[in-house]
Amino acid sequence: MCVFHGYIFPTIYSIPNPPPSSGHQCNSLPLAGRAGQLASFKANTLAAAWTGVQRQEVVCKRLDDNSIVQNNYCDPDSKPPENQRACNTEPCPPEWFIGDWLECSKTCDGGMRTRAVLCIRKIGPSEEETLDYSGCLTHRPVEKEPCNNQSCPPQWVALDWSECTPKCGPGFKHRIVLCKSSDLSKTFPAAQCPEESKPPVRIRCSLGRCPPPRWVTGDWGQCSAQCGLGQQMRTVQCLSYTGQASSDCPETVRPPSMQQCESKCDSTPISNTEECKDVNKVAYCPLVLKFKFCSRAYFRQMCCKTCQGH
Repeated sequence: MCVFHGYIFPTIYSIPNPPPSSGHQCNSLPLAGRAGQLASFKANTLAAAWTGVQRQEVVCKRLDDNSIVQNNYCDPDSKPPENQRACNTEPCPPEWFIGDWLECSKTCDGGMRTRAVLCIRKIGPSEEETLDYSGCLTHRPVEKEPCNNQSCPPQWVALDWSECTPKCGPGFKHRIVLCKSSDLSKTFPAAQCPEESKPPVRIRCSLGRCPPPRWVTGDWGQCSAQCGLGQQMRTVQCLSYTGQASSDCPETVRPPSMQQCESKCDSTPISNTEECKDVNKVAYCPLVLKFKFCSRAYFRQMCCKTCQGH
């Protein structure tokens, strides 16, 4: 039995002599009346996403059982062109674009994370446009949500530093460091916070050089003589800026701790009947006059006669 081949299309074409089959020659005419057609359309891969193209496929088929065979069994000159047409020309419906979640705003105690949500529509193989949210008909996906709701562990909280002490020279600042809950509402024992991360509670500081020690004097004491010349004393100390005794004060500028003083003597008025005379026990009345001590009440009384008129 001879089998003939031909391209199948809406028009019936003459069928060329086939190549040898089953090892014998066949000289019978082709059975043109059995020719049929296969002209189905096959969509390409772009047709479902935006405006696409459908191409018409032409194949070589056996006329007896309509099975597809290799193209060399059909006359290449009689092969019709492969036609194509546009498909899915209507605009693609908008759809939601959902980005990845960004990092949570907090690692514990409840934070928020966000993501991009856009309403887009594809208008080409590599082109799209962004629409208002109302352009997408389906429910809008959430753009933010809570995250990391677990409680944070206790943490160290340091209070403000104290002033530097002492007021000058090298010293220290101090502060209080507490183990607190993450919301600072509770205070825990220090053992519940990691010791290796505890902030320092003391640091060195300096407010500049301290002033040098200086001589400090007290008030003058009472005169040693109740009448006439005597001496009076006072304390003189070398003190540091903190009030501590020091030996670093220069002796060249040390204030005196003793000075001469004079106490007024009680002067008893001499009556007209009383004789003005020198006291016998006083042998230095000439010296009193010589050194002009008669202006002093004590010597004037003791050397009344010598000082009279002077």
